[in-house]
Amino acid sequence: MPFLATGAGPEWARPLFFLEEQLTRQEGALERVRSVATRVTADRGFELVDVEMKHASGNVLVRLYVDKPGGIGLDDLQSVSEEVSAILDAEDPIEGHYTLEVSSPGLDRPLRTEDDYRRFAGRLAKLASYEPVDGRRHWTGRIVSCEGGLVTLDLEKEGGEARVPFAKVSHGRLEVEFPRPGQRG
Repeated sequence: MPFLATGAGPEWARPLFFLEEQLTRQEGALERVRSVATRVTADRGFELVDVEMKHASGNVLVRLYVDKPGGIGLDDLQSVSEEVSAILDAEDPIEGHYTLEVSSPGLDRPLRTEDDYRRFAGRLAKLASYEPVDGRRHWTGRIVSCEGGLVTLDLEKEGGEARVPFAKVSHGRLEVEFPRPGQRG
């Protein structure tokens, strides 16, 4: 008599597609949250720098990083938080309970787009690449430009320049600079 699989069985024996389904739901929720946050921030003339969703102990932490030219204030962050929270509560894209945090990206903000590198030209930054470029994967230098798909850094401490293809940059971040003694800033 042939054995027919019915799909019933212990949880550990289930195929791994359930993980794929769960990841797809989470990615869908992240994109819906990003869409809501983008609408709310754009309506105010703010920039949505990043969205994070972290799952832990049955709760979801949703973190939004928001900025505006000249820096963002607490009142601005609060208004974004209140409106995004109201929309998320109404649309309910996140399974279970969630906590929403809205903050500025900070002085050491991440650099995600080519426009970020152009906007922060002249500032000190750290970059890392997915694979070695000229034998290196990490650089610290002043952003000179971002043109033609290349991020150019002035390597002040080492001397010389580094040209890193933007497509190979895994992450970049501004460095916090403190005024040197006697320097005004």
